[in-house]
Amino acid sequence: MAMCDELGPKEEYMQQFVEEAGGTSLCNVKNTEVGCNDKQKTFIEKWAAKPADELKKQLDRLNGMLDKDGESMKPEALSWAKQRLGFFKQLQKHAEL
Repeated sequence: MAMCDELGPKEEYMQQFVEEAGGTSLCNVKNTEVGCNDKQKTFIEKWAAKPADELKKQLDRLNGMLDKDGESMKPEALSWAKQRLGFFKQLQKHAEL
């Protein structure tokens, strides 16, 4: 059975699979209207205005947490932590510009 048949006719199932399997997100901090759910939008809005040093602290904290505890985390928590890490990287990159 093809993956597109297995995941159903709706694109959201494919996106959900990609995000969960890859521990990533199709959400972009520059345009949260496309590919972002409400949880991601709220997170990005909260952190978008923070200074670069706070973003760096959170980036380091999440990296440490994933390196140390990543294997013992529940799949949902691990996926969300990886998504937040990606958001912090994007936000830090934009803060440096």
